[in-house]
Amino acid sequence: MLKSLILTGGIVLALSAPAQAQTRSLGLAEVEQKLRAAGYTQIHEIEKDDGLWEADVSRGDGRFAEVWVDPASGEIFDEHDGRTLLDSQQVLARAAAAGLREIHSLERDGATWELEARNARNQRVEVRLSGYDGRILHSQRDGWLD
Repeated sequence: MLKSLILTGGIVLALSAPAQAQTRSLGLAEVEQKLRAAGYTQIHEIEKDDGLWEADVSRGDGRFAEVWVDPASGEIFDEHDGRTLLDSQQVLARAAAAGLREIHSLERDGATWELEARNARNQRVEVRLSGYDGRILHSQRDGWLD
């Protein structure tokens, strides 16, 4: 009995290891490296906010900016990097396609969008979406009572 329990536990750990490796998020030092590699010359402040890293940075031309970094992919969201940003109607359409409803408080924050809505489980949620393609970057319940 004990041998089968140990064997089962070992199999579970072995099977879950690849999944854990895939969901690993970037730490502070890795985010700093990504930002420097992307050409930001000074990093003034970095903090974790709404599931993403938020950084105040200076570019090579001396301009100051606030950027967001996805801790899962390392993608940098910078409204001044030349990529096309979605407008509010496009973001609303993508949010609805992702199952969000009763959407309100839509606000652009750099190259991301923030909104409040109800998810498929009818829970109130605060959501941050990519300003480039509208995918959900982070979602969290808003309050305890729905």
